[in-house]
Amino acid sequence: MTEDLLTDRKDGVLTITMNRPDRRNAMSRPMIYALHETLEEAAKDTDVRAVVLTGAGGAFCAGGDVKAMNEGAFRDASFYEQRRNLRERMDCSRLLHEMPKPTVAAIEGAAAGAGLSLALACDFRIAADTAKMTTAFAKVGLSGDFGGTYFLTQILGTAKAKELYLFSPVISGKEAERIGLVNRAVEPGTALEEALSYIAPLAQGAPLALGRMKANLNLAAGGGSLVQVMDLEADNHQCSTDTDDHREAAAAFVEKRKPQFTGT
Repeated sequence: MTEDLLTDRKDGVLTITMNRPDRRNAMSRPMIYALHETLEEAAKDTDVRAVVLTGAGGAFCAGGDVKAMNEGAFRDASFYEQRRNLRERMDCSRLLHEMPKPTVAAIEGAAAGAGLSLALACDFRIAADTAKMTTAFAKVGLSGDFGGTYFLTQILGTAKAKELYLFSPVISGKEAERIGLVNRAVEPGTALEEALSYIAPLAQGAPLALGRMKANLNLAAGGGSLVQVMDLEADNHQCSTDTDDHREAAAAFVEKRKPQFTGT
């Protein structure tokens, strides 16, 4: 692991903090490799019920380290090696999107380029009113990575995604809430607190059912046909009926009490 990435676990919620505040948490290789490893472990860890991704020092993530790029830090390998390494690092976005548990980005300050892509990969986004969000790639002569074009198109539609990528405007957290890019805009300095409060009910929910629900929704958003989605719904629903959590929820409903989910 690396000091570029910090983790904390409480009440079933794993908080992951990108920690390069001197560079607005711009990505370093150690940070991204550690993030990938952490997300892989979180996806399999039954004690982790939800994941919050945030940044240190009043910024979320400024994306790739442009200063390092200018210094030639990433030109030490062939095109094919660099392409392979980039594709491996980009898998962080897939893990945030596909892991069978809720993920939320808590955004203060800058969320730019690949940093914004990571936020878009999460299921939910809570941003400070004053957060500054931009695709950024066009301004540094790059086309974009970490799945941002996929997620932005899914969230806002093709026309708006093209506008935000090609023109690369900087939008505030408040504007991002207005257009549906974030779920909630909050007072500056409170994004992490609000994100933890937002996700807490899901961390106490039925994890197997929530994971299957997320898979259904992902298939629907990713272009699955009605028949494909209904087939997956039938599989997942039937599997859910045979869980201890479903039996506990049914008993709690009859007994008029709050269910205690165990993830079994």
